[in-house]
Amino acid sequence: METVRLGIIGVGNMGSGHANNIKAGKCPEITLTAVADINPARLDWAKENLPGVTCFDTAEAMMDSGLVDAVLVAVPHYNHPTYAMAAMRRGLHVMVEKPAGVYTKQVREMNELAKECNVTFGMMFNQRTDHVYRKMKEIMDSGELGAIKRTNWIITDWYRTQSYYDSGAWRATWSGEGGGVLLNQCPHQLDLFQWICGLPVKVDAHLHFGKWHDIEVEDDVTAYLEYENGATGCFITTTGDAPGSNRFEIDCEKGKLVSEGGKLTMWKLEVNEREWCRTAELGFALPPMEGPFEVETDGKSEQHVGVLNAFAGNILHGTPLIADGTEGIRGLSLSNAMHLSAFLGKPVELPVDEDVYYNELMKRVATSRRKADVEAKVEIQG
Repeated sequence: METVRLGIIGVGNMGSGHANNIKAGKCPEITLTAVADINPARLDWAKENLPGVTCFDTAEAMMDSGLVDAVLVAVPHYNHPTYAMAAMRRGLHVMVEKPAGVYTKQVREMNELAKECNVTFGMMFNQRTDHVYRKMKEIMDSGELGAIKRTNWIITDWYRTQSYYDSGAWRATWSGEGGGVLLNQCPHQLDLFQWICGLPVKVDAHLHFGKWHDIEVEDDVTAYLEYENGATGCFITTTGDAPGSNRFEIDCEKGKLVSEGGKLTMWKLEVNEREWCRTAELGFALPPMEGPFEVETDGKSEQHVGVLNAFAGNILHGTPLIADGTEGIRGLSLSNAMHLSAFLGKPVELPVDEDVYYNELMKRVATSRRKADVEAKVEIQG
């Protein structure tokens, strides 16, 4: 094939954005041939804005039409595995919006099926294309700053109003979304956190459910992390702060990295801090260091378009994905651990017991309330 014929399942907030990117010619190896949505209003939008694209009122009809080689799944979280696995069984390649699923057990099954069906399975982790985070990953992997001592990410610029949560009956419910800020806004940060720093071995999380909004899931999170080498960390997020912050800091034995405001700042110690601590003769003396200085990057951040172009490249030429389906488990395992810690009211070790997590989640799903009389909006934002 010369281009990948893509069908989008769900043309709401994210699906419409992807459709418009492809329509604008930003993905030259992808042809948008079909979309599917159960919401008539969204199909009306697609018919008006996506000329030449066939519209279906069920994903199954689209997948069986012969019009698509691959699908992009952009529907409420619980349905990600359902549609992804249905596509895989039909021999179709799959790209899934974040998160891969609501719990890791689902995602493990998705990866096993993708391998069995010999199809490409990619994750829409577009933040991995960001020049600052790619540079942080490169520096940490190189070992030039030594072992991690502390991680700290405060990501509170996810401000959302009540109107946002009222824009869909499934939003911010245990039965529809499976979680709040951790499952909706923060999968990218949780993915980057573990991609750059590795997964912790213990999590002690404090979640507030409906603290700032009339919702039943978490909108305020503070989590303490412990790593295998003894390093510690903190992850703080909310959709209730205005203005918010976005500062990601990694303190290491031989220096420090800080990502904030689209810039990466670095300090480099001339002597390993652990050695300096043991041998320095003055009690208040800091080790000699270089910095702070801004780290040069290539400045490229291809975002969603970059992920889709890599997806097409993998299908057509065998070139690497930005993130394959197995990566969908790692950030989600961190999210699941934070939820489980809050559910049980105590620290939990990773990997968490998947059955215990599922059972605790289902207790909340059983009493979940859906909003009535909500008309879904089509907006190009997450």
